[in-house]
Parts: sequence; structure tokens; C-alpha cells
Amino acid sequence: MAVVITVPICLLLVVAGLAVYGRAEALGDARTTRAEVGLSLHIQALVHQLQRERGLTNGMLGGESDFRTPLVATRERVDTALRGMRSEHAVEDVIQRHLRRLPAIRAAADRDNVGPNTADRAATLTFYTTAVDALNAVDPVADTATRTDRRLRDGLAALRELAAAKESVALERGLVNGVFAEGAFRDREYLTFTEVRATRVAALARFRQVATAPQRAALKNTFATDEAQRATAYENQAQRGADGSALRADAGTWWDAMTVLVDDLYAVQQSVGDDVRDRADRLRHEAELGLAAYLVAGTLMAALVAGLAAFASRSLTRPLGALAEAAHDVARNRLPATVARIQRSSQDHEEFLPPAEPPDTSAAGPLGGATEIAAVAASLHQVEHTALHLAAQQAGLRRNTTESLANLGRRNQNLVRRQLSLITRLEQQELDPDALAELFELDHLATRMRRNAESLLVLAGQNPPRPTAAPADALEVVQSAVAEVEQYRRVLIAAVEPVRVRGHAVADVAHLLAELIENGLNFSPPTEPVEVHGWYDAEDDTYCFAVIDHGIGMPEEDKERANARLSHSGEEALLSASTRFLGHLVVGRLAHRLGEGAQVQLFDTTGGGLSALLALPGRLLAPAQAGPATPQPARPAVSSLLNGFRAGVARAEARSTQGVSS
Repeated sequence: MAVVITVPICLLLVVAGLAVYGRAEALGDARTTRAEVGLSLHIQALVHQLQRERGLTNGMLGGESDFRTPLVATRERVDTALRGMRSEHAVEDVIQRHLRRLPAIRAAADRDNVGPNTADRAATLTFYTTAVDALNAVDPVADTATRTDRRLRDGLAALRELAAAKESVALERGLVNGVFAEGAFRDREYLTFTEVRATRVAALARFRQVATAPQRAALKNTFATDEAQRATAYENQAQRGADGSALRADAGTWWDAMTVLVDDLYAVQQSVGDDVRDRADRLRHEAELGLAAYLVAGTLMAALVAGLAAFASRSLTRPLGALAEAAHDVARNRLPATVARIQRSSQDHEEFLPPAEPPDTSAAGPLGGATEIAAVAASLHQVEHTALHLAAQQAGLRRNTTESLANLGRRNQNLVRRQLSLITRLEQQELDPDALAELFELDHLATRMRRNAESLLVLAGQNPPRPTAAPADALEVVQSAVAEVEQYRRVLIAAVEPVRVRGHAVADVAHLLAELIENGLNFSPPTEPVEVHGWYDAEDDTYCFAVIDHGIGMPEEDKERANARLSHSGEEALLSASTRFLGHLVVGRLAHRLGEGAQVQLFDTTGGGLSALLALPGRLLAPAQAGPATPQPARPAVSSLLNGFRAGVARAEARSTQGVSS
């Protein structure tokens, strides 16, 4: 779900990012163009003042001393414009290369009027013209304008062509101003004059191609004024001086007429520049609005997609989460509780049947979500219903099996009891020693059969009908247990301290010891005896029986599992337990039936083998009869066994405190 939601959002963000980047780039271009258009207009203002200084200087060098006063003012304006351009990196190099000699040129022109002729008029004109051409060649908006709209490109082209035409007019003004002041063309001045006029005509033609109608009308009005007509007349007169004849013209009048024309062209140039600047401002404003619109639209779209994705995700995750919670409740609470109730009713021999129809699945409705999720919820309820049916069937099967085992055990027990009675009568009547020995063997086999029948009843949870009302001595209990095992001759009854076991526990203790003794006999070599010890532990007020064999022993893991079965109070299901460990289940249930404090635990025997320790609490002991035998001290091996039992009990209590089952 996260991948399905994340991939479209990422793609959308990429597309929106590209769009926003494009608009941001357009905004940057617009701002750069606006700044560079302003720089271009500042350059043209400097060019305009340099053109005026060039014309006045050339006229003064031609002999017109009246130009000194306006020349001083023009130089101040040029210096002011230059100071304003010093911070512009685009023109700083041009100023350094082409105008660094401006103070020397001015000084030479001033000396020419007070001393020897030290300034060349043509060289001075070339200096100014070169500087003006270099400044006009600076086009900071050439690159960015190609990425903007066509109107801005046309406006910039018109501005450049008008600057070229204005330079031609200003150059012509300065050139002819000197010619009229001197009265004739010198050297290549006439050729320069014709080239300048041709350049002006070509620049004006190109201007008319890219200019707007108002701009063409403004240019037409500029050349239709009286001063422009007078300047044209002077140009025609200058053309007639191509043969070197003297020119009789007033240089001041020519200067005034051409200055008006240059100023009018500069006004048109400023108008075109204002149009270009307004267009750049509009493009910048549109780019800002476009960027803001793209940002807002992208944010809204991303928020909308994220909201829809979150809604779609929650429409799945909420019902799935509720379904998972319901499944956890079924698995952890409802189903175990119902199964436990079924098992309790089975143990109490009550009839419990789950509902014949599946449970109501309307609870899946509030989960919401698609039909598939509702179907999963219904399937979950069906699984719960099926599990309950299986639990009920298993409980019934377990109850029937238990009842069958109990019935079979009681039948066998009755038959064995009758058989023992018959064997007892035969023993009393028989006088032949050999026949009597065989009857004793038959009696022993019947006793073992009776113990097996009692084991069936124990596993079935039934109390065997063999209560003993009178207390019995511990040695008698051990002897009774030994009499119920097959290889009783291998059993060595060692030190058994005298104690009386209460009557209601005698049969269970004897049965429990018989199971432990037979287990030791089965898993030890035929030549090795199985020892039985008994002693009273005053410290814990318990009486302990120890069954010690020297057989193959048990691995540590198997021993831990065996101790767990011995301490589970018979809670392990009979049908689920392995047949190898039925004896452990019988011992565990017998210990549980003896009540609280009765424990059975397995330990490793020193030198190899396994030892089983049965601890009986003091409440199962009766006062000893008068004149008991002298207690015999426990063997060292039994003492170490008792210490191990106490340590095992301590560990079990520690695990119980931590909430961990033994």
C-alpha cells in the first residue's frame, strides 16, 4: 500500500518540481533581463554624452572657440555618468580599455587652443568613436532575450538599431562640425562622411523592420522637424565640397541643428527603451504570478493526492486493523476461554455443544472497507466456529476415551481382585513347595496387573477403590511397592528411617514408588541393584524416599522435560502425551493427588545413573509407634541428593516468582 501510494506522489512531485523549476527559471530570466535592460539604457545615456563631447571637441579643434563653455558642462555630465558605471562589471572592462586615455585627450584638446597645435582632430574623433562603438557593442541582454518572448526581442533589436543610427548622426555631427569650422575636408574625412551616412540609412532601415508602428511614427516625426530639414540642407552643402573647394557654412548653426536631431533621436531611443523596460517588467510580473500559481497549484495538488492517499490507506488499514484486533481477541481470549470451558465441562461429565449455526457475522459490518475484507471477517468467524466444533468433538472424544479407560481399569481391577482371592485360597491349600512357589509367582503377576489397572484409573482421573484406613510404616510401604515390580530381587532396600504414613496416602505412595522403582530397573544393567532409601528431614518437616539406579541416565534436556511432566500435576493431556512417558504422567498425577507439598524430582546419580526423590509433607505422616527401630544415618549420596532437591525446589520457586512455569 505504501508503494502504491508513494510512487504516484513522487512522480507528481517530480512533474510539479519540473514545472516550478521552469517557472522559477523564467522568473530569473525576466529579472535578469529587466536589470540588463536598465543597464543598457544607462550605457546609452553615457554614449549620448560622449557623442556630445566628441562633437564639441571636434568643433573646438576645428577653430570654434565658442564650444568651450558647453564642452565643460558636457565633460562634467560624462564624468558623472562614468562614476555611475564603475560598479557595472559588464562595462568596467570597456571603460578601462577605451576611456582610460580620456583625461589625456581632453588635456591635448585644451592645449591646442592656447599653444602649439598638439591635438590631431582625426585622431581625437577616432578615439571617441572607438569608445562609443565599444560601448554600443556591449549587449548584456543578448543571451537572456533569446529565451524571452518575441516582442522583447524585437524591442531590444530596435533599441540596438536606433543606437547605431543615432551614433551615425552624432558622428556625422562631430565630423562635419570640424569640417565647417575649418572650411574644407581633410584627408579621408569625406569618405568617412559618406560611410557614416550609409551606416545611418542602413540602421534606420533595419529599425523600421522591427519597430512598432508608434516607434516608426516617432522616428518619422524626428526627421520631419525644421532642424532636421536644416541639417539635411547642410549635409547637401557638405556633399558639394567633395572636390576640395571651400565650404562657406556656419558651424554653430550646423551644430545646433544636428544637436536637436540627435536629442530627438535620443528621445525616441529613450521611448523605445521605456517600452522594452515595461515589457521586461511585465514579463517579470507574469513570471512571478506564474511561479506563485504553480507553487499554489502544486501544493494543493500534492495535498489533495496525499489526502486521497491517506483516505484510501485508512479505508484499508482501519478495517484491517479492526479485523486483526478481532482475530487477536478470538485467538487470545474468546477461543481459549471457550475451549477451556468445553474441557471443564468434559471433565465434569457435562454436555457442551457449540451452536449448530455459524456465529453472527454482522459484527464485521462496522469494520467498513471493501467486500473482500468483510468476507475475510466472515471467514474468521467461520474458523472460530469450526475450532469450537473441533474442540467440542475432541473434548467428547477425550471424555469417551477416559471413560473407556476407567471402565476397562475397573473391570480389570475387579477381575484381578477376584484372581488374587482365588490365588490366596490356593496358596493356603497347597502343600507342595514347587507348586506353592509357582502360585507365589502367579500372585506376583496378578499384583503387577492390579497396579497396571490402577495406573489406567489414575490416567483416567479416577480414584482407585483401594483405600487404606490404617497408617503404615515406611518400610511396609516400600515393601509393598517392591512387591508390585517384576524384578523385585534386584531392589535393595537400604536405610529406611521409621515413620508412619497416613492411611489415605499409603496406596498412592506405594504405587508412586513402584513406578519409580520399575523405571530404575528398566533403565539400569541387569547386574546392578536399584537402591531405595528413606529418611526424615526435620529442617523441612518432610519424609523423603530416594530411588537410585546406576543405569544409562538421561540427557539434561530430557531430564528437564521429565521433571516438568512430574510437576505438572497431570495437566498434560493423556491423548497428546507420548506412550514412552505414561509412567511420568502417572507419577505426576499421583503426586498431585497426595496434595500440596508432595514433590517428585529427578537427579543425576553420582558415578552415573538417575535418582528419583519423593518428598512427603509432614501432614501425610502419622506419629510413630512405641519402640521404633534406631534410625540409620543417610548415606553420603542420599545427603547430596537431598541438597540437590532443596536447590531444585529453590530454583522452581524463583521461576514461579518470575511467572515462568517450571
